[in-house]
Amino acid sequence: MRAALGLAARHLGQTWPNPSVGCVLAQDGVVVGRGWTDIGGRPHAETEAIRRAGKAAAGATAYVTLEPCNHYGRTGPCSLALIEAGVARVVVAIEDPDPRVSGGGIARLRAAGIDVSVGLMAEEAAALTQGFLSRVTQSRPMVALKLATSLDGRIATASGASRWITGEEARAYAHLLRAQYDAILVGTGTAMADDPRLDCRLPGLAARSPVRIVLDRHLRLALDNNLARTAASHPSWVVTSKDADQTRRAAFQSQGFELIDIATDGDGLLDPAQMLREFGNRGITRLLVEGGGRLAASLVAADLVDLLYWFRAPSLIGGDGREAVAALGLLTPDEAPRFELTRTMRCGVDTLETYRADR
Repeated sequence: MRAALGLAARHLGQTWPNPSVGCVLAQDGVVVGRGWTDIGGRPHAETEAIRRAGKAAAGATAYVTLEPCNHYGRTGPCSLALIEAGVARVVVAIEDPDPRVSGGGIARLRAAGIDVSVGLMAEEAAALTQGFLSRVTQSRPMVALKLATSLDGRIATASGASRWITGEEARAYAHLLRAQYDAILVGTGTAMADDPRLDCRLPGLAARSPVRIVLDRHLRLALDNNLARTAASHPSWVVTSKDADQTRRAAFQSQGFELIDIATDGDGLLDPAQMLREFGNRGITRLLVEGGGRLAASLVAADLVDLLYWFRAPSLIGGDGREAVAALGLLTPDEAPRFELTRTMRCGVDTLETYRADR
């Protein structure tokens, strides 16, 4: 199962709206077939493992990170493929909450006389599949917030200068994260100040760049920047208000941007929960948020951040620097959102701390 989880991790960020699944077929202690969900969601892991195993699949045990699908889409059900291949046993890490499956794949296998067990390495599988599970159960993608700050939580100096707070190794790891997410989101301020490309620039991984999304309620983004120059060739979305200037809307669309209209609240701010639901409707399962402070605060305040990647540079900028998370309006420390530290690693001179929401 650990090997199957490793296979599932191969195409994180590349299979949406489908989950990234891994499957290993073993017989008499020998692996006879390996499979993983391919780019675009097809073929599925089970059918690929069966294809690779050939006749050796008969009598084998299948280790699968997510319950085999049980419905017809562009391909037939994986539960049926396992039955037809003659596997003797199926070990499933977690059940699939998708109503089209939801225990049906397991039931079909058992009805065919196949021994099925569920729950092996379930916690690890749920963490790996969190984006898909969130989209199915909460109608929104999993949200990971990435911060790169000084030790005192500043993302820029008072003048707005931010290049570079963290070192080369930390920036390279941040690009690796981009390759593992379906989409990346930044606020207008970040897009205007940094003129980012929001792609993955690691050797060999350029094709794994995520969908690029900018939150721009008033369509203030310049149309001669890095994002605009490549909007026609790379999926690029702008989250805005339906009340935005019609001339600007037409200009953005002619540049290649897809506009997503989101309702505003009483203060004229875009509703972050509705925004995430719209991303989920479009198939996004894993969303990486890279700034800025007001966008981070809106998501944290709404309890919509599931993971937190915090890169800390060994430096101090001071109280006049720009904060990573804007004001949350808390009255007491007890009101503060809580996160659980799950991993700490060095990235050159910097430190990366990974947290998950403590709900």
